[in-house]
Amino acid sequence: MSEQTQGRSPAARHGVVIVGAGMAGVQTAVALREQGFTGSVTLVGAEPHQPYDRPPLSKAVLLGKAEDSAFDVDFEALGVELRLGLEVTGVHPLRHELDTADGPLPYDVLVIATGAEPIRLPGAEGVPGVHLLRTLDDAERLRPVLARRHDIVVVGAGWIGAEFATAAREAGCAVTVVEAADLPLAGALPAEVAAPMADWYAQSGVTLRTGARVERVEEGSVVLDDGSRLPADAVVVGIGARPATSWLAGSGIELGEHGEVVADASLRTSAPDVHAVGDCASFPSARYGHRLLVHHWDNALQGPRTVAANIVGEVPAVHDPVPYFWSEQFGRFVQYAGDHARADTLVWRGAPEAPAWSVCWLRGDRLTAILAVGRPRDLAQGRRLIESGEGVDAALLADPALPLKKAVLQAPG
Repeated sequence: MSEQTQGRSPAARHGVVIVGAGMAGVQTAVALREQGFTGSVTLVGAEPHQPYDRPPLSKAVLLGKAEDSAFDVDFEALGVELRLGLEVTGVHPLRHELDTADGPLPYDVLVIATGAEPIRLPGAEGVPGVHLLRTLDDAERLRPVLARRHDIVVVGAGWIGAEFATAAREAGCAVTVVEAADLPLAGALPAEVAAPMADWYAQSGVTLRTGARVERVEEGSVVLDDGSRLPADAVVVGIGARPATSWLAGSGIELGEHGEVVADASLRTSAPDVHAVGDCASFPSARYGHRLLVHHWDNALQGPRTVAANIVGEVPAVHDPVPYFWSEQFGRFVQYAGDHARADTLVWRGAPEAPAWSVCWLRGDRLTAILAVGRPRDLAQGRRLIESGEGVDAALLADPALPLKKAVLQAPG
């Protein structure tokens, strides 16, 4: 603890600085006030815009159905100071000080909430017509491209690639998606689960090229490694994201194999008075028995409550949620809860060619994860079963007409 905070009750610490003004950062500021923190709270964001939510960028904002997605938070009423358009370039934990473009910024308690940044396509930097979709500015640059109904090539058939392709088709664009792997979502789902999703592209009028690598991007076209050339008025790159933590280099704060901040179960880092939350941080999960790095909205919503509780309270709070996310793509509502990394059994509920189906993963007789396509009730009940740790009967689970909660094993006697 710094000299400034010694001798004060936790709720009276006067210098919490949050770096990152996305969902995790904003919710940390809100949670601090909700939990009785009376000291000063400063929220620092690199972008000049009022803090905003990211999921609508690939949907309503991109299609011009909304101008922005600013959070409905009255920062002035909360007593939260916004420092927007300010880049933080380093941190000195022993001095409790940040390096910023405006000079040093001291803190008593620091919260790292800088999220993730998109991985860029090598060789595409500076080529006209190449886009990412991560920020409000990105969405605003892409909106007129969609409005002109251009030929668009999407590089990457992951979650963001599928969502953008969906929006582009809705706007009337001709869309080709290029994926280096043999299936969409290859890094996220097992092949047998991802395979049926490949058909969604063709059904929506999107050309999907799998097993195809980009050789180079030129103005107006994308050249693949087999020599084929795809016309492209615009190229949208969605090949993944990495934790935005390069500014922590040399700080002594421990980073993991993916460049993420290594946090403990209470979201504390290796440095004193420094917490990390959201896409930029991994944490140990007692539920799953290994460390999780979750790049999804719900984690950025839940984690701040733990961070705030540990800043305000004396008894450590623990962050061990059931990961959850959703995706709207090609007319389908896809939801996922849990973590299937160490599952040993996969159970289908319904046929994958049907409009609605689910997949359950088990370890032993415990449900560890569920993917639901158009079956929100399955997702809701499955998430509760994962949280409770109750045993389930795999044979009953496989009956799509039977509610998931009816598959719970009955206690003997």
